[in-house]
Amino acid sequence: MIRTFLTAPLFIGAVLFAVPAAADTLIYNVDGVTIDEQGDVKRFTALVFDDEGRITHTLERGEERPENIEFAVDGEGQVMLPGMIDAHVHVMDIGFAALTLDLSDTVSLEDALAKIAAFAEENPGRPWILGRGWNQEKWGLGRFPTAAELDAIVQDRPVWLERADNHANWANSLAMEVAGVTADTRDPEGGRVIRDAAGNPTGIFIDNAISLVGNTVPAPRPRDRDAAFALAQQRLLANGITAVADMGTSIEDWHTFRRSADLGQMRIRIMSYADDPETMDLIGGPGPTPWLYEDRLRLNGIKLYLDGALGSRGAVLKQPYEDEPSTSGNALTTPAQLRNRMSRAAMGNFQTAVHAIGDAANADVLMAIAELSESYTGDRRWRIEHAQIVDVADLAQFGEHGVIASMQPLHQTSDRTMAETRLGEDRLGGAYAWRSVIEVGGRLAFGSDSPVEPADAFAGLAVAISRTDADGQPFGGWRAQETVSREQALAAYTSGAAYAGFADGRFGRLIPGERADFLFVDRDPLLASPSDIRATRVNEVWLGGTRVFSR
Repeated sequence: MIRTFLTAPLFIGAVLFAVPAAADTLIYNVDGVTIDEQGDVKRFTALVFDDEGRITHTLERGEERPENIEFAVDGEGQVMLPGMIDAHVHVMDIGFAALTLDLSDTVSLEDALAKIAAFAEENPGRPWILGRGWNQEKWGLGRFPTAAELDAIVQDRPVWLERADNHANWANSLAMEVAGVTADTRDPEGGRVIRDAAGNPTGIFIDNAISLVGNTVPAPRPRDRDAAFALAQQRLLANGITAVADMGTSIEDWHTFRRSADLGQMRIRIMSYADDPETMDLIGGPGPTPWLYEDRLRLNGIKLYLDGALGSRGAVLKQPYEDEPSTSGNALTTPAQLRNRMSRAAMGNFQTAVHAIGDAANADVLMAIAELSESYTGDRRWRIEHAQIVDVADLAQFGEHGVIASMQPLHQTSDRTMAETRLGEDRLGGAYAWRSVIEVGGRLAFGSDSPVEPADAFAGLAVAISRTDADGQPFGGWRAQETVSREQALAAYTSGAAYAGFADGRFGRLIPGERADFLFVDRDPLLASPSDIRATRVNEVWLGGTRVFSR
C-alpha cells in the first residue's frame, strides 16, 4: 500500500514519493520541534505513528527505537514542525479569489483600472466582472474609488469588487442599475452607501449595505464551489497550513466541505463557525457536531460581527475617527442583539467567535462575556476575532475569563500607518497588543484572515517576534513592546490555535495521542532571523500520517 494523498489535478508539478501505509511507521533522522503540554519547546529526533495516523512516540537523541516498527522513513535531517493552524480564514473566499480578479497586488488606482480592463477583455463570456483585494489606503488615494472610474473602462457588464478587508465593495453604474440602487435607496441598519454631495451613490457600499448589490450577483454553482475548495486546499497546504478555523461558514460551504470529504478529497482540517444562528442550528441541531472524517471537520459554533473595519472607518471607536470626526464607526450588531445571539449559542454549548476591531466594540464584547459567564459556566473558550484596537483600560478583562484573542499578525504591518491616521498616536496603547494579552492571562491564537492577508504563517511568525514588515520596517519594530517570543508565536500558530477551536488533544502538537500532522521545512523558525523565517520553504506536508503535499 502507498501512504500518500496527492492527486495530479490538485497538485500539478508536485514530486510524489511512495510511503508505506501500515501500523507503526517511524520517521527518523529529523530535527523535530513542537510545543508540549506545558507550553514549552520540546525537541526530538524521531516520531512514530500508528495505522490511524496518531502519534505513539517521539524519541529524543540517543533514545532507542521502539520494537515492532514495520516501516521507517529517513527524514534526512530536515526540520519537522507541527502543521501550522490558521485560526481565522474564509476558506471558500480563498478559492473564489483564485478564480476571479485579484487586485491585492495593485499599488495605485491606475494600476487597478488597467488590471480590471485587461481581465474584462480576457474574459468576454463572464456576465459579471467579480474580484477582490483593492485598498485605497495602499494606493495613497485619500478617498474611495468611484463607479464613474469603473464605467470608463467597463460599460457592457456589471462590475463588483470586494475591498481587501471584506467590509466594503466597489460597483460600476451598471451593477447598481441591475440592483435597483438609486439616490432614493436608504442605508440599511449596520451599513452605509457612500454618496456624493447630491446624495447619489458613488459606487462604494460598506458592511451591511454590500447586500444591496451583492444579492443580485449570480450564486456560484456546486461545481464552482468544489473547484474553489480544491484551490483553497492547494494554497493552504503549499503554505504548510494543515488546519483552519473557517469564520462564517454558510450552509453551501458546509455541504461543499462534506462533498469533498465524502469523496476522500479533504486534505485539511476545518473548525467551522456558522455565519448566522439559523445556519448554526441547521448544521449542528442541538449542539456542535461531532468531529467528522477522522478529525477533519467539526462545527464548533458561530461567527458574529460587532463592527466593521478600520480601512472603511467601520470599526466602532469610543471617540470619533481622527481623520473623519463626523463618525465613530458602524455598529453591525446592537448590544442587545449581541447578548441574545451569544446566549442562544451558549445554551446549545456552541462556541462564539465575535468580530471586534474598534476599542468600543472590544469593550462591548468583553462586557458581554463577563455578563454571560455568570450564567453559562464551564469551558466556553470565548473568542474575539481581530481584537485590533483595545482600550488599555479594558485589556485586563482578557485574563478574567480566559478570553481568546484570535489575532492576525500581518494586519499589524498592513494597517499600522492607517491606524495612526485613523486614531492618532494617543489611542494606540492597546493596538495589536499581543504581549499584553498574554501578560494579563488571556490566550492568543494567530491566523491570517485570508484572503484579506496571505495565509502565510511563517510571515506571521516573523511579524509576531519583530513587529516589522517584509522590508524590516520600521527599524526596531512598531510598538515593539508588544512583540512575543518565538515560542509564544509558534504556540499561537499551533497548540494555541488548536485550543481556540476545541481541537487540543486531537492535533496541534507533535505528542503521543494526537494526529501526526507535521511539516518538513528548510529552517528552524526558533533559530532564524525574521527575514529568514519569512523565506521558509515548506518541503512536505503530512496529515494524519499521510503525505498530502510535496514540493
